[in-house]
Amino acid sequence: MHLFRLGLADLAAASFAYSPLQEAVLSLRMWTHPGVYVWHTPAFEELRPAFEQLDCGPLLCALIASNRWVPDFLTPRPSGPAPDFRAELAVVRATPPERLRAELEQAFLPHDRALPAPLAAGIDDPAALLARIADAIEEYWERCLAPHWWPRARGVLEADLLYRSRVLAHRGAAALFTELDARLHWTDGVLGINRKWESMDGEVVVDGRGLVFVPTFFARGAITSISDHHPPMISYPARGQATMAGAPASPPTSHALELLLGAPKARLLALLAEPASTTDLARRLGVTPGAVSQHLAVLFDTRLVTRTRHGRSVLYARSALGDELSAR
Repeated sequence: MHLFRLGLADLAAASFAYSPLQEAVLSLRMWTHPGVYVWHTPAFEELRPAFEQLDCGPLLCALIASNRWVPDFLTPRPSGPAPDFRAELAVVRATPPERLRAELEQAFLPHDRALPAPLAAGIDDPAALLARIADAIEEYWERCLAPHWWPRARGVLEADLLYRSRVLAHRGAAALFTELDARLHWTDGVLGINRKWESMDGEVVVDGRGLVFVPTFFARGAITSISDHHPPMISYPARGQATMAGAPASPPTSHALELLLGAPKARLLALLAEPASTTDLARRLGVTPGAVSQHLAVLFDTRLVTRTRHGRSVLYARSALGDELSAR
C-alpha cells in the first residue's frame, strides 16, 4: 500500500483541481488500450478520423506503456483548481531535459523492458525529444479534443469538484476520502492507496507541500505519480462519466411537480441532483442553452437551485428546498 501521511495543516490545505493536460495525456490510453474506458468509446470513435490524420500519432501512442503507465513529467500537478491547458503544457516544455531519460525509464522498463522505438530514437537528444512530445500533445489537443470533447468533459469535471466540496463541508474529510475510490483508505492521518504493483509501495510525508486530488476519466481507480519526489497528487475516477456516452434520458418527474413547475423546469430540477452547467443541461435535454438559462433563472429566484462559479463555468445544483420538493 502506498501511504500519504498528513498532519492537521496538510489536511486543512488539501484541495481539488482538474487538469486539461492530464486528461489529454491519459486519453491516449483510448488509442493504446481500447475497451478499457467504455464510457468514452463512442466519443473517441467520433474522434478517430481526426486522430488518424495526425502525423504524430505513433509518437503519442508511444507515451503509454503496456500497463498504461505514463511518464511523470507529462502530468504535472495542477497549479490551481482550473488551469489553462497551454499554461500546463508550458510546465512540460520547461522540464529539465536531463530528467527525461530517468522518467521514461521509470515508466517503461519495469514492464516493457525497453523504451518504445519513437522514444528510444530520440533519447540521445532529450531537449529535442521533449519539444517534439510537447508539440505532438498540443496538436492532438487542438485538432481532436479542444473543439468538442473538452467543453463537455470540463463540465463533468467541474461538477465533480463542486460535489466533492459539498461532501467535505457536510460530512468531513474521512467521508470524502472513502467515497473517492475503493482503493483509498483513511486512518489516523494516513491516506493509503492499494496499488496493483507492490514494488511501487512507499510512504510520502506531505509535510506542508499540499495534497491535490484530481478527477480523471481515464483511470480504473485512484492513482498517483510513479516517483515520490513530485508534489503530492492523487487522481481518482470522476463522477458522472456515463453522461459522456451520450445524452441520457431525463429522470422521471412526478405529475404533481410538472403541474406545479411546468414540465421543462421539473425535468431540470430532476437532473440537478448532481451539479451541472447550462451547456451540459442543454445537451442532455436536447434544447438550446438560452432556453435552459431562462428556466434556471426562475428556479434560482425561487430558491429551488443554487449556483456556484467554478473557473469559467457556472454550475447549478438543487438546493435543500429543491431536494425536498423533488422527493414529494
